[in-house]
Amino acid sequence: MTAETLISALFVFVLATFAGFEVITKVPPTLHTPLMSGANAISGIAVLGALIIAGERDWNVTVILGLIAVVLATINVVGGFLVTDRMLQMFKKKEAKV
Repeated sequence: MTAETLISALFVFVLATFAGFEVITKVPPTLHTPLMSGANAISGIAVLGALIIAGERDWNVTVILGLIAVVLATINVVGGFLVTDRMLQMFKKKEAKV
């Protein structure tokens, strides 16, 4: 990787960090649950990409990193859906006791 490519990648990363921070801080609390569900769907796409990378027959660094990515992305998706479900449970009306 050349120095110019590294500087360009760092520049894009810094700009994306600032843009993401500004977007996230402007979201009202009532929209956090739907946005979390969307983020979980995007994490599901990361699982598919990691499965494609980890699907090779030869064991090398790429396959090992792909396997680690599958495990971590799966944990992220499952945990995200559990948190989203728990948050949605707070908005349900409680049944009256008889």
